[in-house]
Amino acid sequence: MAKLGVYKYIAFMFLVVTLLTSIFTLFGLFGGNANPANETAMAMLVYILPMLVWANVILLIYWLVRRRWHWSLIPFITLLCCIPYSKTFFQLGLFPTNVEGMRTMKVATYNVALFGREVMGFKAEDILSEMKRQNVDILCFQEYMQRSGNKDNTEKYLRHFGHVAKGHDDMIIFSRFPINSSGTINFMNRTNNSSMWADIDVNGTIIRVFNVHLETTGFNRVLRNAAKQELSGRHVEDNALVRSIYDNYTLGMVNRAIQADIVAKEMEKSPYPIILCGDFNDVPYSYVYKLMKGDLIDGFKECGKGFMFTMRGKKKVRIDYIFHDKSLKGAEYYKEDLSYSDHYPVFMKIAY
Repeated sequence: MAKLGVYKYIAFMFLVVTLLTSIFTLFGLFGGNANPANETAMAMLVYILPMLVWANVILLIYWLVRRRWHWSLIPFITLLCCIPYSKTFFQLGLFPTNVEGMRTMKVATYNVALFGREVMGFKAEDILSEMKRQNVDILCFQEYMQRSGNKDNTEKYLRHFGHVAKGHDDMIIFSRFPINSSGTINFMNRTNNSSMWADIDVNGTIIRVFNVHLETTGFNRVLRNAAKQELSGRHVEDNALVRSIYDNYTLGMVNRAIQADIVAKEMEKSPYPIILCGDFNDVPYSYVYKLMKGDLIDGFKECGKGFMFTMRGKKKVRIDYIFHDKSLKGAEYYKEDLSYSDHYPVFMKIAY
């Protein structure tokens, strides 16, 4: 009897976990509709969606093995609801986009992390060589550094591309097509991040290209500061570290939401078709992702293939994007495994 009681208790706890996991997953799928400034907890569920999805997979397997078909329906239905979310980072790519007879251009976005602040300029030259190899027509850089030691990076890139638009500090757009005009987008809060736009004449079709770099999470900064304090002999309590990480993460969410709203309003004013590139520092399905995408098309969902993540190392997340106007058509979307930054460059062939 005692064993039967324990058995029933464990089964009941698994059922409770299944229900809670399903509920949190479904709330997470709607978390992108919640403004982080007002509904922080709801908005944060988006960031643990990958873990929640895997938890549902494990629970589905558990109930199938137990042959509890009725309980297995809970994670199964939840996973079906997650299909639109999964398409933001995985695509089968079975049906290539037909752009036969249309003119195409290649667009790239790359956060180059100041070229690692190296002084010889080799990274900048290697990246330029890769852009030439990829036949890139429009290149958006974030965290760009104009000079490497005594070498002028901009001059080297201009010799190939021919046209340039400069934004604040580390933002720049290079183009093989003429740039008619450009402007910067100021974020009102104190930040090192910014955005810009450039009107580019692509063989008679004017396209407004936005280059965006939104607020970081602050996670790495907190860890670096904690490490410095530990090295200086000052102990950092675990609860203080966790609280600091949480505060910086939520502050970053709120700031990105404010910045994304500013950019979205600028895009609404555009008299031309839009291509939006950049490092959003935010994941798909988040409030920022949905706000920035608006009526634009996510290039990866349109013509990508396989898994898409744009951060190097252990952080397998997608935070760099190329979106485009509905009047344009995506033909190809991919990243390249370059080791010059903590980001991967993203490339897209667009038909017009």
